[in-house]
Amino acid sequence: MRSWPLIALLGFTTLTAGCAKPPPTSPAAPRLALAAEARAPCALHTLPSQPTLADLEIGYVTRGAQIVACDAARRLAVETYDAQEALNPGSADVRR
Repeated sequence: MRSWPLIALLGFTTLTAGCAKPPPTSPAAPRLALAAEARAPCALHTLPSQPTLADLEIGYVTRGAQIVACDAARRLAVETYDAQEALNPGSADVRR
């Protein structure tokens, strides 16, 4: 006779759990593709073993252009990351 309340409680919880709705699932946020330029390593011009004045001038200009391109690729990666975070408002931003 003592097992009757336990069986009733188990049956009641089973029926209640069976009627409960599962929590709503939100669709996955779209993922943005990172441009290949943002993933590529930055190249830096190196001087020959016996540089001339012309080599130094070419190296100076070439490295400057490479640094600008590398910074643009980094900026593109950061903007893509920020746009991804804006699409996913529930995620925490670890950079701030």
